[in-house]
Order: sequence, then structure tokens, then C-alpha cells
Amino acid sequence: MIDSTGTETTVGPLLEADLAAAASVSLLQVVADPVRWSVLQQLVHGSACVCSLQEHLPIASNLLSYHLKVLRESGLVTTSRRGRWIDYALADDALAHMRSSLPGLPAPGRVRP
Repeated sequence: MIDSTGTETTVGPLLEADLAAAASVSLLQVVADPVRWSVLQQLVHGSACVCSLQEHLPIASNLLSYHLKVLRESGLVTTSRRGRWIDYALADDALAHMRSSLPGLPAPGRVRP
């Protein structure tokens, strides 16, 4: 890490823990939104375009696009282009990513001591 004077500094264990905690809280805030949670529930069943998602969510299309952007930026959702349509899908590691954000749960595949 480089401080404000341009000097390289190391990140201590306490600061690393704080950064990890902040990232976890941020991800949990993303999924805590009822609309985003509903989108994730729809995408568990497979990829979908905005028009398919819109059928299940009673919100304006611009708000749905905003929520999809937040999910995409958090790494929980991926996109792929199909002609002029964009399909949204749950990221391969989305469930593991959410699980690792919960306090007290080991990452998948890691045994708790």
C-alpha cells in the first residue's frame, strides 16, 4: 500500500481484517436489498434477460437496470450478449462469495480448526 507521501507501507493484520470486514459488510448490504435479493432468486434458476426478470419484479426498468449494475459490480452477476439482448447470470462463485462474507463461517473447502 502507498501512503499519501508516496511511501510504500505494509498493511498490518488489523488493517487487513478491517478491510475484509468492510468488504463483507458491503457485499451483505448489496444482497440485503429486497429487489436485488429477488433478482438473485430468479437467477438461481438460470440466466435471464431484463425482460424476463421484469416479469417477476414490479419495478420500473431503469430501477431494475440500476440493481443489476450493483449486482454486477459486486461480482455476484455476470453478463453475456445474445444479439441485441444482454443475459444476466449468477456468477460461478457468487454463492461462495456470499458465504465467505458471513461471520464465523469458513470458506468452502476450508476446514475450521
